[in-house]
Amino acid sequence: MKKITAIIKPFVLEEVRDALGEIGVRGITVTEVKGFGRQKGHTELYRGAEYVIDFLPKVQIDAVVTESLVDAVIEAVKTSAATGKIGDGKIFVTNIEQAVRIRTGETGDEAL
Repeated sequence: MKKITAIIKPFVLEEVRDALGEIGVRGITVTEVKGFGRQKGHTELYRGAEYVIDFLPKVQIDAVVTESLVDAVIEAVKTSAATGKIGDGKIFVTNIEQAVRIRTGETGDEAL
């Protein structure tokens, strides 16, 4: 099992969710986060005063999937989240040693 974490722009969340659903991802966890990468924030003008926004709003999606779905999930996120502009996001893949469904006690791939 692998955990795929994608940090994306908030306005592409629905497209990413739909793309993951089409390839068979049964569940995701979505968290609103803030951060910056290479763009390092930006400056905005509000009522004539300039101020710096260091941390930009992002959405973090976590999905735990079987090994066979990893490449499809990465491709689905890349395709649906890409705008071609800086700040499109990142995808991280980590190993999951064990998963347990609390209600039934199922473990491993059956728990997903």
